[in-house]
Order: sequence, then C-alpha cells, then structure tokens
Amino acid sequence: MKIDSTVDDARIITLDPHHSDRKGDLCVVENMRTVPFSVERVFYIYDVPAGADRGEHSHIRDHQLVVAVSGSFAVKVDDGRNSRVFHLKRPFEMLHIPPGLWVRLYDFSSGSVALVMCRYGYDKDDYIKSYSEFLKLKT
Repeated sequence: MKIDSTVDDARIITLDPHHSDRKGDLCVVENMRTVPFSVERVFYIYDVPAGADRGEHSHIRDHQLVVAVSGSFAVKVDDGRNSRVFHLKRPFEMLHIPPGLWVRLYDFSSGSVALVMCRYGYDKDDYIKSYSEFLKLKT
C-alpha cells in the first residue's frame, strides 16, 4: 500500500468567528460545512511539559483538524521528501492534515491546548509510528 499525500495537501482552514462586544467570541465547526469531513472523534492535548513533542506518527486513512484553542504551538508535516511548519496560535484557524503525512507537534506555549478533530474513530491499525516504516510506504 502506498500513501501519497504531500505537504501541499495540508492547509489552514479559517473559521468565521462570531464577535460579540461583551460576551466573547464564538467559532462554529459543522460537519461538511465549515470542515471538509464529518468528525467522529475529538480529543485535546494539554499540560505538555516544556520541550516535549506530541504526534510523531502518521495515519493511513484518517484526516485530522488541529486547532490551538488556547496558547500556541507548531505543527511540522512531512511527506518523506519535503516538510512544512505551521504555527497555530489563533482559535479560529485550524490545520487540516490529510492521511499520509508524518506529523509532529512541538514548541507548546505554557497553558496551551491543542484540540484535534478526526474523521474516524480510534483504530490502532491506522497509525504508522515508525518513521522508517512511513518512508517505505511513501515510495
């Protein structure tokens, strides 16, 4: 099986924030309207120690949306030939990561929270956790 996404397939999706002068702001995520797929699984990452990385894996079929709902962090996507770094720091911007990219989240600010929305539910067989195995599937 070959997985063929490239770093150019990863992209920022900007939501339309609803602003209220006295009540705060609100962003809406709707399946197949504001995001390009139906979300089956949501999780969040928080209290990441200074200098720690998260991710360091790829998915065979799962799409993910990553948003910094608080604070900031960097996301590096790698297709085996090229890489790109996205700096997430606005709660109305989310990164769409298609399957077939190696992903690393790092440089978390203090108090940051990363929210991840997935196309599919958890499936341990969908993960590629070895970079060398990932490279084999890209060739």
